[in-house]
Amino acid sequence: MSTLATNEAAKESIGLRPEMHLPPWESVVEDALPAPTILIVDNIDLNRRLLRAMLKTAPYRILEAKRPSTALATLEREKVDLVVLDLVMPEMSGPDFCRLLKTDRKTRLIPILMTTSVQGAENEVTGIESGADEFLIKPLQPTVARTRIRAMLRNKALVDSLEEAETILFALAQSVEHRDKYTGLHCERLATYSIALGQALGLARHDQLALYRGGYLHDIGKIGIPDAILFKRGLLTDEEWQTMRQHTIRGEQICRPMKTLAPVLPIIRSHHERWDGTGYPDGLHGEEIPLLARILQIADIYDALTTARPYKPAFSHQHSIEIMLEEARRAWRDPELVPLFAEVTQRGTETDLSPWPGNMSMYQSLENMRRELAK
Repeated sequence: MSTLATNEAAKESIGLRPEMHLPPWESVVEDALPAPTILIVDNIDLNRRLLRAMLKTAPYRILEAKRPSTALATLEREKVDLVVLDLVMPEMSGPDFCRLLKTDRKTRLIPILMTTSVQGAENEVTGIESGADEFLIKPLQPTVARTRIRAMLRNKALVDSLEEAETILFALAQSVEHRDKYTGLHCERLATYSIALGQALGLARHDQLALYRGGYLHDIGKIGIPDAILFKRGLLTDEEWQTMRQHTIRGEQICRPMKTLAPVLPIIRSHHERWDGTGYPDGLHGEEIPLLARILQIADIYDALTTARPYKPAFSHQHSIEIMLEEARRAWRDPELVPLFAEVTQRGTETDLSPWPGNMSMYQSLENMRRELAK
């Protein structure tokens, strides 16, 4: 099958219009992470200066500590991605310090590179057994040290991403979506539409990533809404409506503990605000509503209009855009973003929607999790 045919099949599989040309996922889902932070623990000033000099060609944030006690204080207040420490230190040995970090839930996933000028295989065995991830003999070879550190930081980033995004919150988001048979693949389409609009606005990659995650996580708070309210066919009572409106606040509370999701919190909380101030939960008005929340809201409305629901058939693209433009004239939606979205969905972008390389692995992970829970 040709690449073009594969792309069209991918679009159809999630309910996108085949003629829409949208951005490749691999260019978006790679997290725009800040510079990794490395903590060097060595009581000899020259050793720290030499290692800092070896690493100056990369955009690392370097922290230093002469003693383990100072290093522990630094780890309490700073997010550290890698610790480089010496085998022999004052206050406690390198292996003892390593064991201390590996038994603490907050620091056990931080990779540790242990160094020493003392020759002998027994030292390396001691270091690795204490929990060190790598061991190097001084004097350090710059190329070897840089390569090891780069590999360790890459693995740390993968562990962070897997632990936070895919394993936990994507699983919750998928469980919310699967509760409603009428919104199948709704999250994937929202992520796609939102990023297309975000790219038309020239948003930075970290904002596009927030939109991608927001597409999945915006309604995660509905996991706490009773089915009797969530799937009620008739009109909600005032009391039921108040309960339903709480899903934005609950979703924000669920995601707030995860630092990497800070940019997504405004999307989760504010995607039901209205331009004229009549939305919820905070009654924000106009540009008080976060931009990313306004973007995802437009994508959400478009998807609701163009897919069949229990209370309505699927509307055509043109009819859906007409409804959205009318809502913008009524001051319900951002009067500049809605026309831009209409233009983007009409002409598409110059890029194409490639098959999502991360989806199969994500779905397999979720399936494995379901099997484990079923045991």
